[in-house]
Amino acid sequence: MYKAKDDRYEKMRYFRTGKSGLMLPAVSLGLWHNFGDTGVYANMEQMCFTAFDNGITHFDLANNYGPKEGSAESNFGRILKEHLMPYRDELIISTKAGYGMWPGPYGDWGSRKYLLASLDQSLKRLGLDYVDIFYHHRMDPGTPLEETMGALAQAVTSGKALYAGLSNYDGPTLEKAEAILKDLHVPFIINQNSYNIFNRTVEKNGLKETSAKLGKGIISFSPLAQGLLTNRYLDGIPEDSRIRTDGRFLHEEQITEEKVAQIRGLNELAAERGQTLAEMALAWILRDGIVTSVLIGASRPSQILDNIKAVENTQFTAEELIRIDELSGNAVTV
Repeated sequence: MYKAKDDRYEKMRYFRTGKSGLMLPAVSLGLWHNFGDTGVYANMEQMCFTAFDNGITHFDLANNYGPKEGSAESNFGRILKEHLMPYRDELIISTKAGYGMWPGPYGDWGSRKYLLASLDQSLKRLGLDYVDIFYHHRMDPGTPLEETMGALAQAVTSGKALYAGLSNYDGPTLEKAEAILKDLHVPFIINQNSYNIFNRTVEKNGLKETSAKLGKGIISFSPLAQGLLTNRYLDGIPEDSRIRTDGRFLHEEQITEEKVAQIRGLNELAAERGQTLAEMALAWILRDGIVTSVLIGASRPSQILDNIKAVENTQFTAEELIRIDELSGNAVTV
C-alpha cells in the first residue's frame, strides 16, 4: 500500500491562484499523454507517487485524454481508489470538457447539455463526488457565452466542482466570460493556456494581461513546447521522441536548422545559469508571478524529478530575458 513521504511539502513552492484562496504547486502534473490505454499502468502509478511525494498536489485531466477518450480519467480513478484516496483532501484534481468526446451533436463544444453530461461521466470514471476545478476546454463560437458560463455555474452550485476554469480563451472573451460568472457568483479562478518561450500567444492575444488585471490565475500547458525546450533535439531526432511515437502535435518538419540553432543557444544560456534547458524554460514561465503553475507531462518518474528543480531559481536578469527573446525569435522591434 502506498504511503506518501512525510517531507513531501518541503521542496515545492506554492502560489496563490490569482486573488482566490486556492494555492497551487509551482509545478503540476498533466495526464494528457502517457495515462491512456496505451500506457503502462505500473509506470502511471510511479509517476503519480513521485509527483505527490515531491509536493505536486495538482493532477490535471480532461474528458478526452487517452487514447482512448476517457481512459486517462479511468486510469487515474483506479490510482485514486487503490492508493491516493486517503490523501484526497490534499489533492487538487481538475478536468475539462469542450473537445469532441462522443458521437453526435451533444458530445462537443460548449452547450449546457454537453458540459454537464460530460462532468457526470468524468466523475464516474474518476470515482469522485466532485472535482476541484472544472474547465470549459475551448471557446465555442456557436453557443452563447451565457449558456456555457451558466453550465459552469451549475457545476459549482451542484457541488460537483469547487471552482470554474477556462482553457484556450483569449483576453477579450475571458473578460466577457468573467463578467457573466461574476454576476452568477461563481468562483472562476484560473485560465489554462499554452505558453512557453517559443509560444507567446497569451501575451499577444491579451490573455496574460487580462488575467492579471482581473486577478485570475494562469496555468501553462506545453511549457516545454512538446519537448523542444529540452536537450532531446540538440543532436537530431531520437527514435523514442514524441515525433517518432506520437506525431499528432510535433512534426519532423518543425525541427529545422534554424530551430535547432535557437534551442542550442537557449541551452547555452541555461548552462550559464546552472540549469538544464528544461529547468530554465519552466522557470522563465514562473518569472513574473502572473502564471500560477506550469503543467508538465512526463513519460517516466525521473522526468518529474528533473522538472521540479526549476522552482529553485525563477529569477532572471534583464539581460537574460532579452537574450531569451532574441534566441527564440521573439525580440521586440521598435
